[in-house]
Amino acid sequence: MARLMERSLHHLDFLSVIPDRAWNDRGVGAIDRFQPLPLSVDFLEEAARQVPVVLHSIGLSICSADIFDEEYGRNLIAWAHRLKSPWVSEHLSFSRIGTGHETNAAVAVPVPYDQEVLELLVPRVKFFTDVLPCPFLLENNVYYFGYGDEDYSEESFLNELCGRAKCGVLLDLHNLYTNALNHKFDAMEYIHGLDLSLVQEVHIAGGVSMFGFHTDSHTGPVIEGVWRLLEQVVPLATRLRGITFEFHESSYRLLGDNGILEQVDRARAIVHKFSPASEPVSYVATSLPASHC
Repeated sequence: MARLMERSLHHLDFLSVIPDRAWNDRGVGAIDRFQPLPLSVDFLEEAARQVPVVLHSIGLSICSADIFDEEYGRNLIAWAHRLKSPWVSEHLSFSRIGTGHETNAAVAVPVPYDQEVLELLVPRVKFFTDVLPCPFLLENNVYYFGYGDEDYSEESFLNELCGRAKCGVLLDLHNLYTNALNHKFDAMEYIHGLDLSLVQEVHIAGGVSMFGFHTDSHTGPVIEGVWRLLEQVVPLATRLRGITFEFHESSYRLLGDNGILEQVDRARAIVHKFSPASEPVSYVATSLPASHC
């Protein structure tokens, strides 16, 4: 990514990064818990001098029933100030369970969309929206199983949560595409049910089928079905600020600089198609770790 940024950062309008890669987390309650990693910090600070850097967190686990890591939250807020981030996002999911000896699933696990989870989340989201100098966004999650008998659909849950906690939505269209394909529902019904005025960022990505499921692998170019969803969303998302192309770093050799920038250019062209006279919306090619790219 450092080489790509050296050659192509001027082609991008912003960069989306996982801030957790800038530090070593020594654990809840540890003295000097978050130890900066110099190479990553230097990269982020240099990038932030050239383009806006938005933070896409993976470590908060905001939906954990028995954990709300305010220490992590304060560190995330401090980094948003440090890099002057135009917005910060987290996943509508959890990965951490337990107090004392904590377990981390290292994957975004979905939650049931019920009243109890809603009441749990409102004050946690307000922890950020009350303090951050920029918007705080929640991303719709990919899921490979459902809970059933829920109080809300995902889109209506997001509408209610964002209205009460004053946050925005990061609409991941590949997550939506994956869920619609695996669980056999109409993605457009979801889009029509979501208050698109809440959407400030959109994610697009590629994925592959495995063992009868479509997976959110973030490998290769954006899937054509995701491009079609983007064309439907862009003219309706009146507060859209950015479109992020996510790709797993292992796909870099497959895509190369030109392949990455082609995805960015295609996204840019879709926005200009529907809003030729508007201020330019930002786009980014981003490489993220593990299952999240």
